[in-house]
Amino acid sequence: MGDEEMTSRFFLGTGLFPNPFVQNEAIAASGAEVLTFAIRRVDLESAEDDSILQHLEPGKFRFLPNTSGSRTAEEAVRIARLARASGLSDWIKVEISANERTLLPDPIETLRATEILVKEGFTVLPYISDDPVICRKLEEAGAAAIMPGGAPIGTGLGILNPYNIGLIAEEANVPVIVDAGLGTASDAALAMELGAAAILMNTPVAKAQDPVGMALAMKLAIEGGRLAYLSGRMGKKKYASASSGFDALKVE
Repeated sequence: MGDEEMTSRFFLGTGLFPNPFVQNEAIAASGAEVLTFAIRRVDLESAEDDSILQHLEPGKFRFLPNTSGSRTAEEAVRIARLARASGLSDWIKVEISANERTLLPDPIETLRATEILVKEGFTVLPYISDDPVICRKLEEAGAAAIMPGGAPIGTGLGILNPYNIGLIAEEANVPVIVDAGLGTASDAALAMELGAAAILMNTPVAKAQDPVGMALAMKLAIEGGRLAYLSGRMGKKKYASASSGFDALKVE
């Protein structure tokens, strides 16, 4: 993605964990190489001492700051520029919400911000609804990946529209990372079986009764779902079909 290769298909958020120890244990169990966090929660004037980042091993992870809380393209661009100037990262997850209750992304403002930031040399990963048309336009604007939500952020509802996620993955020429709305390991496996390249999540792990165990479960589900996608599932049939035909059951 961008100019980097990764071995993990699990991107993990750093918010909502009960404490830094559990957070680090969950990160280790997940095998994630990319960690995301809201730039608004980081002290950009002393990022190395920030309460979120100081517990992470320096140089071990690729940081993916996000513009959570932005309402307009201009606001998201300003936040991204601050993050890069502070030395955090030139990767940016564009996240612009149009409604406080649903936190659904604003497609028009997200596209505008993506166009601006790509021209400024950022590696842009926009969070967007599962609309194949806007996903294609974001790719055409230069997004390094497309990040459609399976459901609204933090709901745990899973993949509400498998058809759209599958269509987006089928048509995209950049990685498709399902971001938001997943709740458990079967949701992650389904997203990967539909053709997603990776999964980004935070709440399902951080708010699980056992975040470390759930991080491992998600890791295995992502790996299993990807392998199933590459292996190609059998076709669906309307009626039963025995693995051994009737003639094979006859005794001579």
